[in-house]
Amino acid sequence: MGIILWIIFGALVGWLASIVMKSGGGLLWDIVVGIVGAVIGGFIMSLLGQSDVNGFNLYSFVVALLGACILIWIVRAVRR
Repeated sequence: MGIILWIIFGALVGWLASIVMKSGGGLLWDIVVGIVGAVIGGFIMSLLGQSDVNGFNLYSFVVALLGACILIWIVRAVRR
């Protein structure tokens, strides 16, 4: 995936994860959370024997969303 698609993908995933987890943040935060969440979700899915984030599709979106929600949860736990 090109860098522009990763940024768009990250922004969408991060925005939705922020809504699901009820966390605030701006556009840059959403992009970072989405992209790092995709990496985390892909890593977790590869440990479970499933395919990781491999394109701009629904499966990758769900995996990235799962990873982004886990990332927000970890950040909250560390801040407390």
